[in-house]
Amino acid sequence: MNAAHPQPVDAALVPRFAGIATFMRLPVAAAAAGLDIAFLGVPWDAGTTNRAGARHGPRALREQSALMRRAHHVTGVQPYDLARVADLGDVTVNPFDIRDTLRAIEAAVAGVAAAGAVPLLAGGDHLTTLAPLRALGREEPVGMIHFDAHSDTNDRYFGDNRLTHGTPFRRAIEEGVLDPRRVVQIGIRGSVYDPGEHGWAKEQGVRILYMEECARRGPDSVMEEARAVVGQGRTYVSFDIDCLDPAFAPGTGTPEIGGFTTREAQAMLRGLHNVRIAGADVVEVSPPFDLGGITALAGATMLFELLCAVAPQVAARRAG
Repeated sequence: MNAAHPQPVDAALVPRFAGIATFMRLPVAAAAAGLDIAFLGVPWDAGTTNRAGARHGPRALREQSALMRRAHHVTGVQPYDLARVADLGDVTVNPFDIRDTLRAIEAAVAGVAAAGAVPLLAGGDHLTTLAPLRALGREEPVGMIHFDAHSDTNDRYFGDNRLTHGTPFRRAIEEGVLDPRRVVQIGIRGSVYDPGEHGWAKEQGVRILYMEECARRGPDSVMEEARAVVGQGRTYVSFDIDCLDPAFAPGTGTPEIGGFTTREAQAMLRGLHNVRIAGADVVEVSPPFDLGGITALAGATMLFELLCAVAPQVAARRAG
């Protein structure tokens, strides 16, 4: 144990059901200064087109993250010894103003990055992701590894509404903060509005790995290609919980059958080695539709997998 680093509350001393809920039972920090990795909650779902409730996701994710322990059982990574990690609390959101909230999220993520830390966000619906892409990709566009049932590259909904959880990556590509030639979307499936719905994304150079191809190839092959697509450049990782089959994650706004198992998703996140992760998120956990907290537990576990992918990278950069 690295005594100089923030440490989780010890579950052998304080029961997991006791105390104030924070991500991974870590201390709360007022700012990112001095941190290597910062958790941020985004309790917001104003971009949702159907089943709302992801605004309650960060709280549920914090509660279920109490079940995470100190070390990764496969890789042996002990993230809290490698990196200084804390919970920065929630971004101050405006549930009535989409643009105001996106600006607030962008500013919060920009502050984390300016302090030299990697932001790990917990949403919130998937429109949330547009803000960190803006914050991290303004000077140089980032690549992205995107786990989802949906491409989220549609243009508009309900008239001319262009800011929804189905449009963030079209907006990010149009704004020049996301490099489409370095984007891979993994697990896309389900019925679509039109046979050519994904045509625009493909024309920009986005690599879409449909669920059927993922199932044939398996996690290792999928992640080998994902690493090749994003290369050595700065990359954002976005994990929409609906990439999982609803048998494993019923608590989400737009469930699609035929998705990944939690075990397959864990294997893919463990394939993020050698990816230069600039930031990451887990989004679309909607507790009102959850059963026994299993979706929030899946999301919290994916956050831990992401933490264990990022921690060795920041430790290596600090040592180098």
